[in-house]
Amino acid sequence: MIKNLMRGLAPLALILSPLAVPSPAVSANVVLLPDALADLTEAAEDPAGYQKSAFHHWNQGLDPADGCDTRSEVLLAEAVDAPEAGTDCALTGGLWTSPYDGQNVTDPAALRVDHLVPLAEAWESGASGWTAARRERYANDQGAPATLVAVTTRSLRDKAGRDPADWVPSDPGRYCRYVGEWVATKLRWGLSADKEEMAALKLFADGPCEETVVLRSAAPR
Repeated sequence: MIKNLMRGLAPLALILSPLAVPSPAVSANVVLLPDALADLTEAAEDPAGYQKSAFHHWNQGLDPADGCDTRSEVLLAEAVDAPEAGTDCALTGGLWTSPYDGQNVTDPAALRVDHLVPLAEAWESGASGWTAARRERYANDQGAPATLVAVTTRSLRDKAGRDPADWVPSDPGRYCRYVGEWVATKLRWGLSADKEEMAALKLFADGPCEETVVLRSAAPR
């Protein structure tokens, strides 16, 4: 997969993604992808013992009094046109644009809220050593814009839980943002990257995505 990725990046390097933002006035919390990647730890992954149930979701969300769970709150936050929220936060109407494939969706039931860094990936990269409470915070994290994303079912199936060594959005206008948000999420939660994953991320950072902005933030304890 890495060799295929290297071949594919050559022509794509001529295309500057509109989501690969030119260099801003860099602050402690805003860095470019190569600098962010330098802080990412490389380590072998360990899938032993993973169960999806180890990450309790969805919980009551940011506001337990609003009747909306985390999934519904994410849909409300990411809507281009806000849906109506009825009894028990049943959502109707609205408009979303899936960041993985750019598809517009008008039925909230047709969307999936994805963990950009999948739960299994998080487990293998360090979350296996967390407390159950910290894993729940990760699985319901709305404190950073990239951790949870509303996407089409088709694009989520295409991703199939893979890391950037094997999958990124195919649109050159989207994959730099995805890679930057992947790194931001791993750094936010202190997760590592395996050898192939790190090699793929470096290809992006040294090529078409070198000016992609990464927003750094600390995860809740």
